[in-house]
Amino acid sequence: MRPVRTAFAGALLGTLVLAGCGQTGGTPATSAPATSAPATSAPAASSSGEGFPVTVEAGNGRVTIAKKPERIVSLSATHTETLFAIGAGPQVVAVDNQSNHPAEAPKTDLSGFKPNVEAIVAKKPDLVIVSDDLDKVVAELGKVGVPVLLEPAAKTLDEAYEEIAELGAATGNKAKADEVVTGMRTTMDKLAAEAPKDKKLTYYHELDQTPYAATSQTFIGQVYALFGLTNVADQAPKAAGGYPKLSAEFVAQADPDLIFLADVKCCGQNKEALAKRPGWANLSAVKNDRVVELDDDIASRWGPRIVDLAETIGAAVAKAGAS
Repeated sequence: MRPVRTAFAGALLGTLVLAGCGQTGGTPATSAPATSAPATSAPAASSSGEGFPVTVEAGNGRVTIAKKPERIVSLSATHTETLFAIGAGPQVVAVDNQSNHPAEAPKTDLSGFKPNVEAIVAKKPDLVIVSDDLDKVVAELGKVGVPVLLEPAAKTLDEAYEEIAELGAATGNKAKADEVVTGMRTTMDKLAAEAPKDKKLTYYHELDQTPYAATSQTFIGQVYALFGLTNVADQAPKAAGGYPKLSAEFVAQADPDLIFLADVKCCGQNKEALAKRPGWANLSAVKNDRVVELDDDIASRWGPRIVDLAETIGAAVAKAGAS
């Protein structure tokens, strides 16, 4: 756990981001390294975390928020989901063009990948939340006095929980954020405990049809590990930061018991599409109907809907274990 000042504290430095699918060429997107802002001296908030000023130590250093934000701009689809889950939705005035959940989020043409400082400032934000410091947006917004929280892609479940708690403290919704985290932990622990682990099932998680995969060292890989699954991508000759580009022959030879597709909405992948790939029609997962179509968005984010992803994985593991 990161140490606490007003909220959960600490710095999450750059890590690979599953920025959604649709990447049919090149490598999966990566986050830019976080930059450390100079420390700002400020009084600690009340022990409840609801009082202000609040100091949060995020990926860009210590950020002091003088009063409860009323005009929040989110440039991260994951953090948009979190803000609404913890009760900060009414405080959000604009979100980026990738923030598609929940439906009521005030989606705009703002971009988290190519942030336009003038367009962001035009929303008159009193807090901006980002998961990447692209084009030095943190420093540029700082020049015009806009507080920014950099909360990079979580590398572990604990980091995901901590970011939710930090956003709760930063927005004056700490109690609800703590409730969300407690519920997530309870459900994840329950799903992991119920997973049948007597069968050593193997799996392949596909990011896109290149195919790129995710190893056990990634955030998503650690979620699968809760269910006692063995990741075939761990044997890839070049891990590529945890996201290796595999060959069709590699996957065919590994013959995983389960295949999870995170390129369904973006790229139209399903069991039928896999069967058309050279050498894949006879894969055990294809023949035994163990190809699981995931929601691309849920599978690429590290917010509260991690639980939904885990429930889908758990159901697939239970079905496979019973057969």
